[in-house]
Amino acid sequence: MWTSAPPATMRSRVLTVVPFVAVLALASTAAACSRTPTGGTPPPNFGGPTRPLLAGSPHEVTTGQVHGLGTVLTTGQGLTLYVYAPDQDRGTSICYDICAVQWPPMVLAPGTTTPQAGPGVRAGLLGTTRRTDGTLQVTYAGWPLYRWAGDVEPGQATGQGITNSGGLWWVITPAGKVVR
Repeated sequence: MWTSAPPATMRSRVLTVVPFVAVLALASTAAACSRTPTGGTPPPNFGGPTRPLLAGSPHEVTTGQVHGLGTVLTTGQGLTLYVYAPDQDRGTSICYDICAVQWPPMVLAPGTTTPQAGPGVRAGLLGTTRRTDGTLQVTYAGWPLYRWAGDVEPGQATGQGITNSGGLWWVITPAGKVVR
């Protein structure tokens, strides 16, 4: 047993083992984080895009086909747009914080004040509402519009009819009717 400092060979072993253990811990953590649930598809990536950016304007409201739902409103990139039941008759959004992370509001680019109506969209039903951060959120038939982070490709509507963030979510038609 030593009384002052450990022998030099012990110090060199400790200095060799510590970095190895740190690298092993980081590799294990990275591997665990990249796994998907057994038998399932990966969950939505709420931190950012997982696929290449889609062509088209994310600020344009247009229409697209969704199997089982028909023609619904989409972004210019083809991603399905949704309405949030608690927003009904308010004319403004109440979806903030984690709700707005999972259901990103469709907002206009800075300096833009008018939403762009694509083919099949009734320009007279388009409008805006001011969010608490000052951005302008696009509305349709008085409903604030949102995307669902779980939809990553055109034609998907995986958020249709689900209860999330304190309310129901539905798609909306070009006529301004909510599909329940």
